[in-house]
Amino acid sequence: MKRRMPSVIVVAETVSVVGGLLASTLSAHAIVNSRLLRKPGHRMDASPNLVPDSVSDSVPWSVSVGVPARNEESNIHDCVRSILASTGLPNLDVTILNDASADSTGEIAALMATQDPRLRVVEGSGDVPAGWIGKTNASQQLVAAMTGDYFVFVDADVRLQPHAIASSIVALERYGLDLVSPYPRQVAVSPAERFVQPLLQWLWLTFLPLRLAERKRPASMVAANGQFMVGRRAAFEAVGGFARVKGEVLDDVALARVLKAAGFRVAILDGTNLASCRMYQSWSELRDGYTKNLWSASGNRFAAGLFGSLLIVAYLVPPVAAIVGSTGFLRRTPHANRRRLATVAGIGGAGTAAGFVGRIVSARTMGGRVGDSAGHPVSILMLLSLLVRSWRHHRRGTISWKGRLL
Repeated sequence: MKRRMPSVIVVAETVSVVGGLLASTLSAHAIVNSRLLRKPGHRMDASPNLVPDSVSDSVPWSVSVGVPARNEESNIHDCVRSILASTGLPNLDVTILNDASADSTGEIAALMATQDPRLRVVEGSGDVPAGWIGKTNASQQLVAAMTGDYFVFVDADVRLQPHAIASSIVALERYGLDLVSPYPRQVAVSPAERFVQPLLQWLWLTFLPLRLAERKRPASMVAANGQFMVGRRAAFEAVGGFARVKGEVLDDVALARVLKAAGFRVAILDGTNLASCRMYQSWSELRDGYTKNLWSASGNRFAAGLFGSLLIVAYLVPPVAAIVGSTGFLRRTPHANRRRLATVAGIGGAGTAAGFVGRIVSARTMGGRVGDSAGHPVSILMLLSLLVRSWRHHRRGTISWKGRLL
């Protein structure tokens, strides 16, 4: 065993160096993206002044907001109230699609509609047509009911700031875009949320070239977040709305790809000062939500395995090397091996630090808790376990969401 020790250490050194270089490169990319991320104007208050040059007092276009809602009795009131409080939108209408809710979502929405003429409630068909999933079916019904120059989609667990929609439209006009996703600040409360949810924005900040993703090609390179989307009505109508992505679990990303393929420009924006969202209220909700999404997000099993391997090498190998190298160094090992183990520990520590830098940049950019970045290796382990679970349930055909089998 002692004779094999040097070769084992050489392998450990090599893998640690590769992992550290990967983590460093990806963190550097996250830093670049944090500077390139487009930020809508934030200076809109009670008497809105859209500081951007193209608009003075208010957005002159008509704006239709759609809220798909299924079993959202705990969210629908606060969500819609935040939308109705929007400033700078003299021509605003809001439609709630009550998607066969089994709770009091419909009753709450109907009562709110009696109190504000800008709001109406549409009862969804309930039955999901073959080839569709519940969310895309509800969103397509909203497209049919909306009439504004701009279509805005807001999930029921999102809370908007008064200037959120108008600022997003101004940014869209300023940058010559057709669809924008102002990425909300993700609210994470429980330990599980704090470990996993920050990875949502970390992933695209780390891996997606933002400026390249804004171009019309390649269509596959794109990020979008259906929690809060703002787009031109003409763009939605040109691609047939959500009918083109009717069977897609990640309909937001799929729609963005369809729009890009049709020649439209899409982009993700910094929405941390525009909106907030707490996606999941418990570990079981979070687990089932990621189980629903991750298999689709990773494309296929080969891509999922490749991506998982990259995460392991870049973000798990370095901390393991640092721990094992340090432990071996402190033991009674031959002097030469101790020096090599110290090298492994140093390389692993540097790679681990590089990984932490990327998470810290993401947290500072997107309004997260910087302190939670210390748990990054644990976050990666949890993400990998959820990825495996997602593919296992997908293979078995047992993925469901809100009482519907997908």
